[in-house]
Amino acid sequence: MKAMMLNSFGGPESFELCDVPKPVPGTGHILVRVHATSINPLDYQVRRGNYPGYVPLPAITGHDVSGVVEEVGPGVTAFVPGDEVWYTPQIFDGPGSYAEYHVAAQNIVGKKPASLSHLEAASLSLVGGTAWEALTVRAALKVGESILIHGGAGGVGHVAIQLAKAIGAKVFTTVSEANFEFARSMGADVLIDYKKEDYVDAILRETEGRGVDVVFDTIGGDTLSRSPDALAQLGRVVTIVDIAQPQNLVEAWGKNASYHFIFTRQNRGKLDELSTLVARGQLRPHVGAVYSLADLALAHARLESPNNGLQGKIAISVAASSHPATAELSSGESHDL
Repeated sequence: MKAMMLNSFGGPESFELCDVPKPVPGTGHILVRVHATSINPLDYQVRRGNYPGYVPLPAITGHDVSGVVEEVGPGVTAFVPGDEVWYTPQIFDGPGSYAEYHVAAQNIVGKKPASLSHLEAASLSLVGGTAWEALTVRAALKVGESILIHGGAGGVGHVAIQLAKAIGAKVFTTVSEANFEFARSMGADVLIDYKKEDYVDAILRETEGRGVDVVFDTIGGDTLSRSPDALAQLGRVVTIVDIAQPQNLVEAWGKNASYHFIFTRQNRGKLDELSTLVARGQLRPHVGAVYSLADLALAHARLESPNNGLQGKIAISVAASSHPATAELSSGESHDL
């Protein structure tokens, strides 16, 4: 099978398209023909070498799968060949999704939502599971509460907006003015242009000094130390970003705030919950661009660019049949949707 192999840590050019043996499913595992995957910040962090002890080289990386079951191993009862499935491979535990085939334990795999294409499903599995765990499990966001979502036009952010609205919360989000229409279409109630206004000032103005119940951090920097200034008493801060610098949490102490650090866990339950929201029309991932597997390096380079013009996710077509548009993709070409 074809696979993008990471032979050394570094820039996007570190990937090499190789022929490798097709995996064989063991007990409780299924073999999936990968139709699509996608790119997340975690993917380029792994490629750069941010987690060297967790990723032995050479490695097949990638953290989203949407495809079709081709073979099942002994003891598999949840799936049969031909089932359309989606999931996030176990992070830091075996080969990833940048390949034509992938083997996964049946308990982390879900039935793909029928209304989503493979490209859409692959763009939702990791970010959707992350947002679900952050908002419903850890922050325990409730109907009538308020939430500030940093980076509402990004991969996790645009899904988190939809999820928060489905829960029944009032959503504030920081985006550039160019992304106002997109964030509003996702369901955001109050848009804050972080380039023109301090988000703390905006939140305090909009909430008459009370602050929001939850802050969801997808961008990092000094967000953890500044978020309590925009937080209500007994508020919650949830972050999915690496903590690379010391943070002063004195203000959090004064607000009796709780902090939650998310490294998403893989299980079928979250996927089934997300599928229900998709079926109800309350959740849909936005695919902002599509690249072929052969052009994975170009896709990584674009996602890392600070002015990439992206909204939502970059999807990667692995099987040409996964989406009508992908058949027209050629080497070096991206398809902006």
